[in-house]
Formats: sequence, structure tokens, C-alpha cells
Amino acid sequence: MVAAEYCVGFVEGQPVCHLAVAPRLEIQAMRACRMVVLPEWQGAGIGLCFLNEVCRHYVTGGGRYGTRAKAVYFHTSHPGLCAALRRGRGWAQCSSVLFGGDKQKSFQSISRASKGPQITGGYGGHFRAVQGFRFTDTPTP
Repeated sequence: MVAAEYCVGFVEGQPVCHLAVAPRLEIQAMRACRMVVLPEWQGAGIGLCFLNEVCRHYVTGGGRYGTRAKAVYFHTSHPGLCAALRRGRGWAQCSSVLFGGDKQKSFQSISRASKGPQITGGYGGHFRAVQGFRFTDTPTP
């Protein structure tokens, strides 16, 4: 991600997870993305704890920009992580796309941009349930 800071989580000196965080200057917020937890640590709660602490760092004034971000946004399609974030303190669900994209719209866009041979396909139409969450470090009702 452009202008991102990369955070790495360690357990007893061994790296076990990482996350990128980039500014969303137009809304005075940050965007966390691409969280990866090593397979042997998945399901142990390490990723969620790491995500919470990184997000808390930014909304309390940490990070290279020095000013307090109003929120940190995070998107995922992992059902277990979505459920945990819905229950989590300080997290609020702010978006969800629970159906596939419009493949025809993608096809038309690619066709307009193409200078080469005839395009016969597009992207989208497949199921990917992406859900968005906002972390503000204040408990949601």
C-alpha cells in the first residue's frame, strides 16, 4: 500500500503476524489491510489481539503522522474474524458486500480501456463476502 507502515507481531522473538496501515487523509483516518497470521498461530487469538493493539496505537496518537486518527478501517472476508470483530470492544461494522460483483460492468470498463484485440471476459460475478469494520476504541452500544 502507498505510504503504509508495516507492523510485525512477535511471540518469544519469532515473527507470527503482520499488518499494513496506510493513511486515509480525506477522512482523517487510517486503513489497516493485509493481515497475515502464520498457520500454526491461527485460531489462537493472536491476530485479533495484534489488530486491536495496532489500531489502538493509531487512534491514540501513535504512528508517524503524530496526530490522532479518528478511526482505523479494516476489511475482511473471513467469517470467524468478522464475528469476532462484531463482538469486539471498539469495533463497529460499517459495510458489507454479501454478493458477487457485476461481471458485465467490468467487461464494459475493460473494453473501453483496451486498445488491443477484442476483450471477451471480465472480472466479478463470484461470491466474496467482504465486510468492513471501523475501530474507534470506544465501546459500541
